[in-house]
Formats: sequence, C-alpha cells, structure tokens
Amino acid sequence: MFHISALPRASFWVRIAVCAVLVGLADLLFFAHAPGTSLGLFALAVLGGALLGRKDLLRDRRGLGFVVVGVAFALVLADRPGVLAWGLFGVSMSVAALSSRVRSSETAWGWAQRLALQGVLATFGPLIDLIKVSRLRRRRGGLSALALLGLLVMPVVGGVVFLALFSAANPLISDTLAGFSLPSLSPETIVRLLFWSVVFVGVLGLLRPRWRKPLIALPERKIGKPSAFLTTSITLSLIVFNAVFALQNGLDIAFLWSGAPLPGDMSLAEYAHRGAYPLIVTALLAGLFVLVALQPGSDTASKPLVRRLVVVWIAQNMILVASSLLRTADYVEAYALTRFRIAAMIWMVLVGVGLALICWRMLADKSAHWLINANVTATLSVLAVLSTVDLGAVVAGWNVRHAKEVGGRGVELDLGYLQTLGAPALVSLVQLETTTRDAALRDRVGAVRRDIELNLRRRQGEWRGWTWRGQRRLARVDAVRRSRALSASAVSHPPLTSRTEG
Repeated sequence: MFHISALPRASFWVRIAVCAVLVGLADLLFFAHAPGTSLGLFALAVLGGALLGRKDLLRDRRGLGFVVVGVAFALVLADRPGVLAWGLFGVSMSVAALSSRVRSSETAWGWAQRLALQGVLATFGPLIDLIKVSRLRRRRGGLSALALLGLLVMPVVGGVVFLALFSAANPLISDTLAGFSLPSLSPETIVRLLFWSVVFVGVLGLLRPRWRKPLIALPERKIGKPSAFLTTSITLSLIVFNAVFALQNGLDIAFLWSGAPLPGDMSLAEYAHRGAYPLIVTALLAGLFVLVALQPGSDTASKPLVRRLVVVWIAQNMILVASSLLRTADYVEAYALTRFRIAAMIWMVLVGVGLALICWRMLADKSAHWLINANVTATLSVLAVLSTVDLGAVVAGWNVRHAKEVGGRGVELDLGYLQTLGAPALVSLVQLETTTRDAALRDRVGAVRRDIELNLRRRQGEWRGWTWRGQRRLARVDAVRRSRALSASAVSHPPLTSRTEG
C-alpha cells in the first residue's frame, strides 16, 4: 500500500520550484549570451532562493553573516563580473548553507574538507536523493522508485497503444497529435540541457547541502625527545643557512638596493630578472624546513640558540622576499607591466606574510590549525580585494605612462598586449591617442582603440552584457574627448584681449 507519509514534504517541493525558477532565469540571462551586470542580479536571485528554501539561514548568526558577505560579492559581480568574484560568492554561500550544521570552533582545515565534499557530493545530489526516497518508502511499506516504475508501465504502455489505434481510426485525433512534436536533439539542445543540469545541481547543492560527519584530522607528528645528534645537526644547518643567505642578501644590498654598477656587461634588468622567482622558491623551502624540523613544543625549538638562529634566518628570508619584489619592480621598470607580474608580486607579499606567521607560530607555540587559519584569512582577504580591482586597467595605465614613445623609461608600447586586455585598456588608449603628437603612433593606437571600443559599445548595447563599470568607462572616454576638444578649440581660437589703456 502507498502511504502518504512517504511523500516528500512541502519544503522539498519549494526547493525544487526554486531550482526550476533559477534554471529558467539562468537560461534567459546567460545561455548563448556574455554575462554582464546580469551575473550580479543572478547571484542576488540565488541568494533570495537560498533564503526562501532554507529558513534556518535566518536563524543562524554565522550563516546570516556569510549571506551578507554573499550580498557584497553579488554587488561586486554586478559592477565587475569575473570568475574570482563568482568563486568567492560561491564559497561564501556554501559556508552559509553548511553553517547551521558546523560547530562554531571549526578550523579552516575542516571547512576546506566540507566545501570539497559539498562540491563533489552536490554533483550527485539528485541521484542520492532518489536512492534515499526509494529506501525510505521501502522501510515504510510504500512504493520504491522501481516498484513505482513497474506500476506505471501497464497504464502508460496500454494508453499509448490504444491512443495509436484511435489515431488511425479518427482523423481529428491524428491531426491533433501531428501538431505535437518533440524538440530535435541538436547540438545546441544538448548543450542547453547540460547547462540546465549544471545550474540545477549547483542551486540544489545550496538548498540541500550534503553532510559527512567524519573528517580527516590534520596530520601532526608526535613530538618525542630528539637525539643530541639531530639537535646538533639542525643547529649547524641553521648556522650554514644563515651564512649562505647573508652572502646573497649582501650582494643584493650592494648592487640591487644601493644601485652600484654591476661587474662586467651584466645589466640591472638581467640581474633582477634571473633571481626574482628562484629566490621565492628558496624562501618557501626555508619555511618548509622550519615547519618540519622545528615544531612548537619540541625540545629543539625551545633551545635559545636555535630560536635566535631561526629568527635571524626568517628575517633574512624576509629581506630575500623584499629583494625579489624589488627585482620584479626593476624588471617592470625596464620592460613592461603585466597582470602576471602583479600577481607574482602579490604572491611574494603573501610568502613574506607566511614566513612571519611560521616564525611567530614557533615563538608563541601556536598550533598547526592556527597557522592554516591565519594563512587562509590573509589569502582570502587579498583575493576579496583583487575581485574589486581592475588589474587590466592598472596595467594599461602604467604601460602607457611609462612607454618609450611618451618619454618614459620603459620599452616601446606593446599594442598587441593592450588589445588582449580589451575594455580595461580603452581609457588609457584614448588618452594616448588624444595627446600624442606622433601621427604614426596615433594611427596605430587608434586602430586598436576602435576595435576595443566597438566591442565594448556592442556589449553595452545588449542588456544582458551591460555593466555599470562599462558604462562608467565609456562616460570617461567621452569626457576625455570633450576635454581634448575644448583644449584644441582654446588653442586654435584664443580669447580676444583688450588693448585699451586705462
């Protein structure tokens, strides 16, 4: 017998309805269309759907806090759609969805596992729900999914057979059925169905978060009493490492920081470029050595000489990171700025922060969880700021101001690279085009500028791809042109001055 208690609760159907609405909205906004401010609006719709389908979000203080964070990233997406902001929005909403089931003292290590499991299990969420419902009905004496399918076979097949016979006998029925046709399985239809499936699974994952209680504990080595041989080896290693690092830092201070001429034919740019990234690897290896060999609470880490040597060594590593930053800055000054080089310098700063945290962990006897939490907090804070910053515009502005053609110290302007930046380079290109006196350069810049501006105006003219940032960018371009036109008019038509003597 089929029991009413085996039916899904009303909240289940509310969540299914929310998923269906959001799938339809995503199809309207994004399928075969480039995202714009519409991505931020969709993020707000997802947030509203989560609040509608998950009443517990409003009762959980931490979950509600991450909902507010999700609103902030949705606003960022409305102004500047991007993968980074969308990823951070997804993380904040996933944490909010899981928050009511997670203890308040959960660490970053635990959250990382929960988010990873949420991503994996949400992919198979509908299948997991189907299996659970089938098992639940069998336990309650209801119909399983297979039994329900078997129950429907006879009426469905029989109905189709009789309808086919009546269609052959009655032209009204046959004409009516001929008017119905299933959509063809074209490549576009298949891609659309896959798109719907991805959106449905993603939204359902927020409304029905997957839970797995046992987590993998952070591996920590048991601290035993080290042998005198190991302690002596670590001490000698730190002495040697400090000496080698002192040599490298001394050379950097002598040539890189003071600006002294390098021996032979080596240029400062070559000296800077060769050492920027290998030195960061060196600093990472140094941090790994301290983590592995000098755990907080161990007898070796508590020895005053070892602690002083570690502090000096970490300080030398910080100088090394600063030298890597200066090397990259000198290389950019001699050549050009790119988004990758900005990312590299940000990464170097994070490495320096990580080294300082490793040193403090040893001195203050902090746990491994504390170190992971601090590094994750620093990284997420930097990523949150970067999601709001248009690095492409920063790069384009710097390269145009420092190009050789305008009297800068850099190399010739790479218009091909600026073209790959797209809309973020538009304002800088317009400023250069309206101010340069080199006709050949103006023509080259104008060709690139026209292509970028045409694409931007076309995208702004389509409501799905429109963004407020793009509108501000075009408004600034028009303002630069008006300002230049007024300046040119003032030069060609100077104001009349009275020659009457008073």
